[in-house]
Amino acid sequence: MKSIVLKFAGPLQSWGTQSHFESRHTDLYPSKSGVIGLVAASLGYRRDQTEDIQALNQLDFAVRVDQEGGLRRDYQTAHKYKANGQPDRTYVTNRYYLEDAVFLVALAHSDDAFMAKIIQALKNPYFQPFMGRRSLPLPLDFIVAENDLGAVERLQRVGWQAAPWYQRQHSRVLEAYADAGLVEISKRDQWRKDLVVSFDQKNRHFQTRREVKFQIELPSPVHETEHDAFAELGG
Repeated sequence: MKSIVLKFAGPLQSWGTQSHFESRHTDLYPSKSGVIGLVAASLGYRRDQTEDIQALNQLDFAVRVDQEGGLRRDYQTAHKYKANGQPDRTYVTNRYYLEDAVFLVALAHSDDAFMAKIIQALKNPYFQPFMGRRSLPLPLDFIVAENDLGAVERLQRVGWQAAPWYQRQHSRVLEAYADAGLVEISKRDQWRKDLVVSFDQKNRHFQTRREVKFQIELPSPVHETEHDAFAELGG
C-alpha cells in the first residue's frame, strides 16, 4: 500500500457536486470527483479517456478538514446578443467559493506501480491542476507526504496544517471523511454524488458514492517547559 497526502489551501477553492445552470455551488470539503479530475489532468488524460479516468475511482480517498472555510458568493452577469447584434437577455449567475479553508486529502492504492505513476504525475503535471476551478491555483506546499500507509492511517499522522490563529481558537479533534470501508467506527455514513462516470463534455455523468464521517484527534504539541535564561549567551 502506497499513499500520498495533498494539501488544498488558499484564498479561494470550490468543490461543486450539485451545480446547475446559473448557480455554481460548492461543497464544504473536497469531492472525490474533483480530486480525480486533478489527478487525471496531471496524468495528461483527455476528457474523453473515460476508461482511464474511471480506473482512478479505485483510489482510496480520505479528506481531513484542518481549517473550515467561510462560504463566499460571487455575483456575476453575462449578456447574450442576437445574431444581428442586438441585446437578447442578461443572465445572472452566482458562483460560490470556500474562503481561507485548509484540507488534507490522502490517496492510496495497493498497486505500488499505479501509485508511483500518479505521484510522479502530481509532481510533474501534464495539464495545470487547480482547486475545483481554473482560476484557483494550488499552494506551493501541495504535496505534504508520501508513505506506505493507508489513506486514513496517513491522515492520522500528519501534523495540523491550519493557521496558528485558527489552532488557538479550535479543538484538535478534526472532522474527516473517507470512502466507506476504510473506517470501522464512524459517526455516520452518507451518499455523495462524486463518483466519476464520464468527464466527456458531451455526456458528463456522475454516480453516488458512499462515504463515512469520523474524527481524527491530533496529539498535543510537546513544549519545552524548562527555561534557560543564559541559552542565548553561548559559551
